[in-house]
Amino acid sequence: MRKMKRVEDSRTENTYLIMKKHINCYGRLFGGVLMQWIDEMAGIVARRHAGTIVTTACVDNLNFKAGAYLGDVVVLIGKMTYVGRTSMEVRIDTYVEDADGTRKIINRAYEVMVALDENDNKVEVPGLIVETEAEKAEWIGGEKRYALRKERRREGY
Repeated sequence: MRKMKRVEDSRTENTYLIMKKHINCYGRLFGGVLMQWIDEMAGIVARRHAGTIVTTACVDNLNFKAGAYLGDVVVLIGKMTYVGRTSMEVRIDTYVEDADGTRKIINRAYEVMVALDENDNKVEVPGLIVETEAEKAEWIGGEKRYALRKERRREGY
């Protein structure tokens, strides 16, 4: 029988302080830096779920909603949304956090990660237990995104 894990078992949160080395020539957080942090977060969430080596298969969606600036506190929250046999979809939300703890979303991304063994062969991942209505809605969305990715592959994308 396939092992199962809850969404909360791999949920991960990380916080960064935006410093000069993170800023682009326009005075905002460089998108490439944020993309690196998002990819790292997706990898951590997927590794916690799969319990093995993982690799990025696809950045399915990356939506910049607002900027972040020097001195901002940025919080990334990653969680599992959908799993297949060897692949996992991870949602990463990025927020700017005010001094009072209020968070404003600045980015949402979905990444697909694949579990590997020590020889880079794909391995089966645990199933995902979805408990809340929000988790169930994410699962349904994940099924739709999975079908769209398959269609894009058939079309050569």
